[in-house]
Amino acid sequence: MEDDIAILIVDDVGTVRSFLNQTLVHLGIDDIDEAPNAAQCMAACAKKEYDIIFLDIELPDGDGKAMIADINAVSEKTNVVMVSAHSNIENVKEAIDNGAKGFVVKPFSPKKIAAILKKFYPKIEFA
Repeated sequence: MEDDIAILIVDDVGTVRSFLNQTLVHLGIDDIDEAPNAAQCMAACAKKEYDIIFLDIELPDGDGKAMIADINAVSEKTNVVMVSAHSNIENVKEAIDNGAKGFVVKPFSPKKIAAILKKFYPKIEFA
């Protein structure tokens, strides 16, 4: 299907990265990279331009909300989607204010991920 959508998953929990990766593959996306922390996320962004980054708010070496500006400085066409179990209104508002284009609450469903992709790519049919 759409093999030109490049996605980076940034989360310190391996099972979360794995589940999201499998969900994206199921939806027809095969250009997926993963990073377990802020440092690896920024290193990946320096090497490759991503269309969407699923970014955890709480990383062992950084605050996801604060990283949005850094990511946008390196790659302004990237859509940052925050992922967090903590969906309080302050977190959501701060993430959006900082430039996030979406917010997904953990635990998330494949349907929710498909809806986020549809937001950025309305013409594409995701499985």
